[in-house]
Amino acid sequence: MPPQPPAPPVFYSFNTTDVLVDSLANFVVKAQRDAVEKRGKFTIALSRGTLAANLRGLVGQENVQWDKWEVFFCDEAAVPLESEDSNYHSNIVSFLSHVPIPKNQIHTIDPSLIDDLEELADQYEKQLIDHFAKSNAARYPTFDLMLLGMGTDGETASLFPRHDILTEKDAWVSYIDDAPRGPKRRITMTLPVLTHCYRAVFVVTGGEKAEMLHSILDEPEIGLPCSRVRPASPGLVFWFADADAASTTKYPPTTFRWIDNQKEAEEAVAAAKRKAASKGDDE
Repeated sequence: MPPQPPAPPVFYSFNTTDVLVDSLANFVVKAQRDAVEKRGKFTIALSRGTLAANLRGLVGQENVQWDKWEVFFCDEAAVPLESEDSNYHSNIVSFLSHVPIPKNQIHTIDPSLIDDLEELADQYEKQLIDHFAKSNAARYPTFDLMLLGMGTDGETASLFPRHDILTEKDAWVSYIDDAPRGPKRRITMTLPVLTHCYRAVFVVTGGEKAEMLHSILDEPEIGLPCSRVRPASPGLVFWFADADAASTTKYPPTTFRWIDNQKEAEEAVAAAKRKAASKGDDE
C-alpha cells in the first residue's frame, strides 16, 4: 500500500493569548496521555524563543505525568547552558523550573563541546539514538510532540530559508555557523526529524507575525521552512495562533475542540480538508 500524503495543517485561531495558552495546555496533556497509554512515555522537543512562556498553562495541573516526560530541544546555541542565548536556559526560566520533570529526563547538549560544532551535533544525535533506537527501528526518531516556533523569515528551530541545512537527509542533528540572527553557531534537528513526529505544533502570537503566518499557510508553494513541516502519515501538524497573528491569514481555521484521542484529531484534519476544498471552490 503506497504511503499516504501528509495531511493539511489544522489551524486554530484564538481571541486572546490566554485562551490559546489554556487550549495548548489541554492539547499537550491529551497528547501526553495518548503517548503514555501507547508507549509508556512522552517524548517532547522544545524550540527556541518565547514558546516556553506559552506552556505556562501546564504549571500546577494535576493530570500531567511529569515522570513520563522525556524532554529534548529542537535546536540549541553553542553557548553555556546558563547563557541567556541558550534554548535550555529560556525553557528552564519560563517553564521547566516550575514543573517536576526529573532532571535526568531533560536532555541537553554537552557544554564542554561548544567549541566544536560537529562534535556537539554528533553528541546530541547520539543521545537521540540511545533514546529512540532501542524502541524504534525507523530511520528517524519519532517524537510524540514537537513544539515549534515561527521566525521572522519563516524559519523554525534553526532551519533558515535558502540554507544548505534544509537539504540534509541523513543526519538527525546538524549544525550551522552562520545564523542570520541571534547566536550564529547552533545545532538543530533536521527537517526529516521534524517531519517524522506524531504531532507538530506551531505556536504564533502577536501582530508582528501576521504577514509571515499568512505567507506560510496561504502560500505554502513558496517553500519556507515552516511550510515544509508536514509530518508523514499518521503524523499531524497544528497551528495555534492568537487573533493578532491570525489577522491576515485566509487559510480556514478549525474550531478548537479539547481533543481526547487520535480519532478526534483525525476529525479535525478532515474538517481542515473540507474547509480548504471549499475555499478552493470559491476562488
